[in-house]
Amino acid sequence: MGMFGKKPVIEMKVEGMTCGHCVKRVTEALEKTSGVKKAEVSLEDKKAIVTLKKEDAVSNGTLIKTVREAGYEAIVV
Repeated sequence: MGMFGKKPVIEMKVEGMTCGHCVKRVTEALEKTSGVKKAEVSLEDKKAIVTLKKEDAVSNGTLIKTVREAGYEAIVV
């Protein structure tokens, strides 16, 4: 059964978020990144689930840099 129809997803741990505004800021920053289709950010779980437009559409390093530029720390898990 291969990867046909399966979306490339990256899970990130995000530190430093304290409120809904933080979640919105991280979500918007990630979704403005070229190659990102959607970002779901959870304050409670301190993580972001990033769905890419296609596999390898954006590097892990770019996603981490994007979150850092928004004012938070992130690692890919």
